[in-house]
Amino acid sequence: MIIDTHAHLDFPELCGDLQALMRRAAENGVGKIITIGISIDSSRQAVALADKLPAVYATAGIHPHGAVELTAEERKQLRSLADTEKVMAIGEIGLDYYRDRQPREIQRKCLRQQLEIACEARLPAVFHVREAYPDFLKIVTDYAGLLPAGVMHCFSGDWQVARECLDLGFYLSIPGTVTFPKAQVQQEVARKLPLDRLLLETDAPFLAPVPYRGQTNEPSYLIHTLQKVARLRGCGEAEIAEATTANAVRAFSLPV
Repeated sequence: MIIDTHAHLDFPELCGDLQALMRRAAENGVGKIITIGISIDSSRQAVALADKLPAVYATAGIHPHGAVELTAEERKQLRSLADTEKVMAIGEIGLDYYRDRQPREIQRKCLRQQLEIACEARLPAVFHVREAYPDFLKIVTDYAGLLPAGVMHCFSGDWQVARECLDLGFYLSIPGTVTFPKAQVQQEVARKLPLDRLLLETDAPFLAPVPYRGQTNEPSYLIHTLQKVARLRGCGEAEIAEATTANAVRAFSLPV
């Protein structure tokens, strides 16, 4: 079994026929999927999907693209979602200075507010960070010791940044882009990561791996990312499957 630690099953590209999608995932060894909230509304949808589908778990959070200074009511709503049985983490939260869709100070404030919720709820945090690692690391260092775990979703930094994240005790999640021929920095990280800190994800419907690059991604394609990581590390696919599954169960406190 392998676990897709990051997908967006509520997105229209995927939610049309979820039963077929789940069947294809199971046929390719994907036994569990974590569907990710990116706003309060999408977090509610993620929770509803997790309640409906036994193999699906959820997160709740506000993506940096939609970052706001949370009101007391919004904090209350997120805290309530965090207490839902199948919500396994707060996320995806973070900083995105590449798109810069929200003012950077608002992104930083929203990140801190959600880290406080994660610490209060004793839940891991799933991080989206793009071209913002210095500010992110400065902020998250104050909270890392209070989080049960941290997951660097779709990790895009180099090995030096990876080491800083590892020093904070975080897991690094490798997406399908690692299969792209020019993804040499990401491939280096996938080779060097300690096996007990490695996670796999699709970020479906985005970032489909070779041989589906440019198409709609889905959890069943996770097998191609696993195969590429195994080749990069010079080990068997079963070893990567076993390790990343154990890591995901540990990071998100998933039932075995």
